[in-house]
Amino acid sequence: MSLTHTADDGKPRCHWCASAPEFPAYHDTEWGFPVADDHRLFEKLCLEGFQSGLSWRTILAKRENFRRAFHDFDFDRVARFTEKDVTLLLQDAGIIRHRGKIEAVINNAQRAQELVKQEGSIAAFVWRHEPDPGTLAEPQTASTSAASVALSKELKKRGWKFVGPTTVYAFMQAMGLINDHADGCFIRPKVEKARKVFRRPQS
Repeated sequence: MSLTHTADDGKPRCHWCASAPEFPAYHDTEWGFPVADDHRLFEKLCLEGFQSGLSWRTILAKRENFRRAFHDFDFDRVARFTEKDVTLLLQDAGIIRHRGKIEAVINNAQRAQELVKQEGSIAAFVWRHEPDPGTLAEPQTASTSAASVALSKELKKRGWKFVGPTTVYAFMQAMGLINDHADGCFIRPKVEKARKVFRRPQS
């Protein structure tokens, strides 16, 4: 099976872009480009947790609702959520109303605060786990890696929830820790260029 799909505009993209009309814009402007902003990194970890057992299309369609519900994933604010907030979120039809996942976001916000105190930033901690590209499988042929297993294990040790190796691998793909755009995808060289000039966060 080809890992690329040529759209109506004549540009070859990763084949998954053909699955939903929302995907090309996300693919072209976000997926795989390196991110150093703590709130965006926290948001993506949370949304990948919500995606567990569901499709990314479902989460992407509700992303603005999630941002509203969780104050743009400002973990300092989310860390102060109470049971009353959980009850309100369970009534919010705009998000995924799953108690365990909602409570995991609140827990992870508190763990994020601890991580920032210990490591300087989420970004500095996460980017220390950037794998050597030479150790990775061919683009889009794996759902985990040694690096995602290691980062998942470290997050779990620090008390984070819904951060299994597959979830963490999807996070690493999306946040640019690896360039997993398919060979032949017209965005792949753009991501590679962005990764070359990207300044890795330091503690």
